[in-house]
Amino acid sequence: MYFEQPSIYPLGIRIDEPVTTLTDLMVSFVCFYAFYKLNKIHVNNKVHFYLRYYFLSMGIATAIGGLIGHSFLYLFDTQWQSPEKFVNIMEKIFGEKLMNDVANPWKLPGWLTSMFSIALVERASIEYARPLINKKVGATFAWINIIELLIFVTITFLTLNFFFVEVHSAYGLLIVVTGFNLVVFIKTRKKGSKLFLIAVGFSAMGALFFMNEWGLSPWFNHFDISHVFMTFSAIFFYIGAKEVITDPVLCK
Repeated sequence: MYFEQPSIYPLGIRIDEPVTTLTDLMVSFVCFYAFYKLNKIHVNNKVHFYLRYYFLSMGIATAIGGLIGHSFLYLFDTQWQSPEKFVNIMEKIFGEKLMNDVANPWKLPGWLTSMFSIALVERASIEYARPLINKKVGATFAWINIIELLIFVTITFLTLNFFFVEVHSAYGLLIVVTGFNLVVFIKTRKKGSKLFLIAVGFSAMGALFFMNEWGLSPWFNHFDISHVFMTFSAIFFYIGAKEVITDPVLCK
């Protein structure tokens, strides 16, 4: 059930969706903490690099999403006109109803940064599995990782539709991160891959509550519940990352 969250006015300052903002910042805190701690681990491999900056970019994305996308969006009023021909093509593919769901352009900084972060954890998973998979498969998915990011960023930028952010995240987490970590876990039973799979599970649960707008009350709606699941996901990704980046066999 959808619940719209009331605004609050501490010290006369209007803050929209305060609990949603707080839970967004909770995700940010975990991500920034993970980035800080991973920076202190002195290893030199690509997986370490990608995972560090996954946490940094996701922390930035959720902080922007909370503060600009929710709390103070009313301060940012920008007019946006999507290319008509492009929108017409997208309407034929996805339907007019979906394409009419246009957001405030100031949502884009958080959205696009989060898409970049998903691409980084995809790349980390691909690199993690490379020693165990066919070289051509690894190289192909590495290129797809870049191409699909550019495609979805472009579509999201032109349409201002969060649906394409969701599709990108679903592909990245459920197909790439799950797929490559499942390969690692099946072949090696490594703890890091298992923790990554658990993290994806929490993300999937959050997405389920978000998409179906399942909330408990105006003060704990579907946004808030999904952010709590995202927090648990970030925690398990962090614990898994510590295992993965120090793996002497898989991270060369």
